[in-house]
Amino acid sequence: MTVESLTTAPRLRCWVPRGVYAPQTDTRLLRQAIRREGITAQTDVLDLGTGSGLLAVEAARLGGRVTAVDISWRALATARLNALLNGESLRVRHGDLVSAVPGRRFDLVITNPPYVPAPDTAPPRGLARAWDAGRDGRRLIDRICDTAPAVLRPTGILLIVHSHLCGVDTTLARLEKAGLRPEVVDRALLPYGRVLRSRLAWLREQELTADDDGTTEELVVIRAEHT
Repeated sequence: MTVESLTTAPRLRCWVPRGVYAPQTDTRLLRQAIRREGITAQTDVLDLGTGSGLLAVEAARLGGRVTAVDISWRALATARLNALLNGESLRVRHGDLVSAVPGRRFDLVITNPPYVPAPDTAPPRGLARAWDAGRDGRRLIDRICDTAPAVLRPTGILLIVHSHLCGVDTTLARLEKAGLRPEVVDRALLPYGRVLRSRLAWLREQELTADDDGTTEELVVIRAEHT
């Protein structure tokens, strides 16, 4: 466990202990999207499933008033520490997605939820809780799509990143049904990581792979606002 500057975020220091999701390509994509939103000192930001807190710290560095939520106490402690390492402050709240901030509304909601399809239908434990998301990968995504409008102000924005393996069109349709206007604003192709490689045979059986050899994953950032 070391303190290091990420190559994609040279001005942010990030310490990640065992059991907390380390920033990866999805983090970088969402960070780029956050930087385009014009965050100011008047922007109230909610980070759902903050993990290491790197995205929350980035939003705070840009001037936002940030609330970071996670169901993991270890993740919240990590987020608080990373904020201190970078000279920023966060409000941290323990809880299950938006239930941790009852009655509050935000200008920007950001989230990098678990989205990896998993053959085991039981709720994940340990570090796998940071990526395993049920057989279709949508265990948390659907809940976020359905509940995010209730915590967004009328001019608020939702930014969510996930893999094509759990259905980009499904997310777009669900957000539209919830009263938001969504669009894909960023994409990135990358080779399957360790977890997906270990499940390649199962992914093929479930017809979840999008290419013949099933070794390339597309990540997307979806931006949604009130219609």
